[in-house]
Amino acid sequence: MNIEADQTTMVEVRNLTKAYGSSAPAIEDISLSFKKGEFIVLLGPSGVGKSTLLRCLNFLVRPTSGIVKINGQELGALSKKGLLQARHHIGMIFQEFNLVNRMSVLMNVMCGRLGTLGTWRALTYNFSPEDHEAAVRALVRAGLEDQELYLRRADTLSGGQKQRVAIARMLIQEPKVILADEPIASLDVMMRAQIMDLIKDIAQRDGLTVVMSLHQLDVAKNYADRIIALAQGQVTFDGPPNELTDAVIERVFNKPADEIDEEQTVEITEAPAE
Repeated sequence: MNIEADQTTMVEVRNLTKAYGSSAPAIEDISLSFKKGEFIVLLGPSGVGKSTLLRCLNFLVRPTSGIVKINGQELGALSKKGLLQARHHIGMIFQEFNLVNRMSVLMNVMCGRLGTLGTWRALTYNFSPEDHEAAVRALVRAGLEDQELYLRRADTLSGGQKQRVAIARMLIQEPKVILADEPIASLDVMMRAQIMDLIKDIAQRDGLTVVMSLHQLDVAKNYADRIIALAQGQVTFDGPPNELTDAVIERVFNKPADEIDEEQTVEITEAPAE
């Protein structure tokens, strides 16, 4: 059963700026808020500030100035321990999966629980039977039901399998918010559709807020409830996909809408299971 979004603000940023050294800010004076259950896509080509904005939302990149609140907590006001605890309920999905290659699939997923363990247990990867059971449930939900695969090293998997493991690792955190940084960029067209369908289904069933960076225009239009297009580190569009005009697309991608490369506009089709 789908959980309908309420009006609770899950993510809020005010006057957010991030500059690297003396160069122009990667993002500048951005203020936004995201509701519970919203599926938001940060849209634009490489270099417009999408990843910087996304990573500022959980302080993987610390903002130069401004305020970030997740589920009512101001991240910049938290201690190091408090920030780690807050991040436990902020799921992150990366373009390059960020798995530990030498570890098994099951261990990679259980690493999503490291933030809940004491120091000694975390350092020794001393997971409980309950952690093991939760990891198996998360893997099944992520579409990996073959238990023989669970003991394989992560570096033996296909790209689609790796991203499913990464999604299972995120699920075991029981997140309230999902941040996804170009999660389909390293996948082929068929697998992109499967992974997007999976993330969308998880978000709808659990009532989660998703903030995802993408450069594929068609994918954004097909999946987002709300698109935020960036250009030169600032918001140039914020609204539903059906209001994204050719003029805005041209401003964001610096080319006419009908000339955007096919590699950026991926056709979403029904894809067979991997």
